[in-house]
Amino acid sequence: MRFMIIIKASQDSEAGIMPSTDLLTAMGNYNEELAKAGILLAGEGLQPSSKGARVRFSGDKRTVIDGPFAETKELIAGYWLWQVKSKEEAIEWVKRCPNPMPGTEPEIEIRQVFELSDFGAELTPELREQEERAFGQGKKC
Repeated sequence: MRFMIIIKASQDSEAGIMPSTDLLTAMGNYNEELAKAGILLAGEGLQPSSKGARVRFSGDKRTVIDGPFAETKELIAGYWLWQVKSKEEAIEWVKRCPNPMPGTEPEIEIRQVFELSDFGAELTPELREQEERAFGQGKKC
C-alpha cells in the first residue's frame, strides 16, 4: 500500500522561514531511517503558496489565481510518499517523526494512494495500458 504523508503548512513555512540546522539534521536522520526501512518512495518540502498558483475550473473556463492563499491550515508544506503494509504502519512511522514545525502543534495527514486495481471494471484494459504508458510500469496494479 502506498500512502502520501502530508505535512500541513504553518505561518512560518508560509512566510518562507527556513528550518533550523537542528530540524534539518533531525529530518535528515528520519529520512535515512525511512530509506533504510525500504518504505521511502519520495519526499519534498514545498515553497510557500506565495510562489504558487491555483487554476479554478468552471465549465470550459479556467481562472488562474496567484498565491499566497489565506487559509494556512489548508496548505501543504511538504510530503512523503511511502510504501508500507498498512495504515497502522504509516501511523507508527509518523509518530516517530520529529516535530516538523517546532514551537507549534502541527498536523501530519496520512492518505492512502489509489492503485489501478482500486478502480475496478471502469478501468478498461485500454485505460490501464494508457496509464501504464503515461506513468511507467512503476505504477502499482
